[in-house]
This record gives sequence, C-alpha cells and structure tokens, in this order.
Amino acid sequence: MPKLSYFTIASLDGYVEDESGSFGWAAPDDEVHAFVNDLVRPVGTYLYGRRMYETMVAWETVTDGPPAIRDFGTIWRKAEKVVFSRTLTSPSSARTRIEPEFRPELVRRWVDGSPGGAMVGGAELAAAALSAKLVDEYHVLIAPYVAGGGKAALPGQMPLHLELLDQRRFRAGMLYLRYHVEQ
Repeated sequence: MPKLSYFTIASLDGYVEDESGSFGWAAPDDEVHAFVNDLVRPVGTYLYGRRMYETMVAWETVTDGPPAIRDFGTIWRKAEKVVFSRTLTSPSSARTRIEPEFRPELVRRWVDGSPGGAMVGGAELAAAALSAKLVDEYHVLIAPYVAGGGKAALPGQMPLHLELLDQRRFRAGMLYLRYHVEQ
C-alpha cells in the first residue's frame, strides 16, 4: 500500500524555522541534496499548505545550477502537487491543484492512488495529517544548528510512538532519521 511520509529539515532542538521565520541554516550541501533527491524521486504526490507551496514553487523554473539542484527541479516538476489553501485560487505550477480544506478521507484516497506514495511538506499540514493518523513515516534531516525557538517540526501535545527504520550521518554534520509512525 502506498505511504504518506512527512519529510522535513529541522534544527537539533526541533524547529523548521527560527523565531524570525528564517531557515537558511537548513540549506543542504551537495551530498545531502543528492540524498534527498534519491529519497523523494519515487514520490508521486506532494501535499502542501499555502506557505510551503509558495516556497517550493520556485522549483518549477529551476533548470540550471549544480547537478543536484537541476535534478531536484526535474523531480519536483514530475510529481503531482495538492495545495490546501482557502486563499489561493489558482496554482503557479503545472500538475497542481488547489483544495480549500484538508479532508482526511480524500487525502487517504490520493495517497492510495499515487504511484510512489505521497509526501506532506510543512509543519502545520503535517500536524493535521498526524492528528488524522494518516502519516506512515517521518523523515527528518537534523541540521547541526540550535534555533532556540520558532516553528516546531512536530506538533506539541501529540505523543507519537516511532520506530527507527534508518539513519545516516553526513560529512557536513546533518543526520537523517527515518521512522515508522506507530498508529
């Protein structure tokens, strides 16, 4: 059965952006970017909230730069995108549809029908998917940085039981962890 995965890059203390909204400290180097490309290559559908989509839509036009950057642009453009937003009326990228609300039963149907499964991006949408018990796996790249506050990668007040499936350490100090989310 296809899986819904939540993938994020977080600070060592668990934040996806610091208190000023910055996440420049999370930029992957070439080694990490190539790894992420291989991780997301099979994903058939990305699920985004408006803010994450507006960040990611830049990949729609990336066609130059280092090989890992070009490769990710190609991977991103090939996948379907579903954006949950009450304010966006039309997408800024191909293969993208806008949904006005997060409906768990529809999300599960999309995931089940998506070759390669689906990946949720963005902490707020991931919190909704985790709350609805839709997330099968949690993938996190831990950056060697302490943000000290900001937007949490995982929702508070929601205990999660996780089983470690994989781990990898990178030269620049990032650490990848892959967990099965026990329902």
